[in-house]
Amino acid sequence: MATAFLKNYKQSPRKVRLVADTIRGKKIVDAQSVLDFMPKRAALPIKKLLESAIANAKVNGESIDTLVVTEISVQKGIVAHRWMPKWRGMAHAIKKRSSHVKIVLGEGKPTKKQAYKAAQAAKLEAPKAEKKVVAKKAPAKKVTKKPTKKSE
Repeated sequence: MATAFLKNYKQSPRKVRLVADTIRGKKIVDAQSVLDFMPKRAALPIKKLLESAIANAKVNGESIDTLVVTEISVQKGIVAHRWMPKWRGMAHAIKKRSSHVKIVLGEGKPTKKQAYKAAQAAKLEAPKAEKKVVAKKAPAKKVTKKPTKKSE
């Protein structure tokens, strides 16, 4: 499991989450290709963060082929307050928001489609087991009581 952090990235968390949600749960190669062609400003810093997490995984000795983005979270960072003069001598606040991004790479679970294909391949490779022949029991006859004659 490899992690990487990006702290105080100067963009609002709401905008960064749009990019983060697109790569959550994807394989590393797929995530990189998605980030290459995404027209959002946060795509480049998140791609660099992903590459940093991949480098951390290599240092830890993990296999890169099986890694998946298991967790990516975007939290609120420092908010800088600026002031803009407005009508009648008023001043309105402008909030310059920042984000903290955390990415975790881990071993991926196979998707439902991959699991189904693996199960089908296992069925084909496994030798066919002989079916046991179980003799069926004959149905039991119903026993009816005959009416007895009462002596008068």
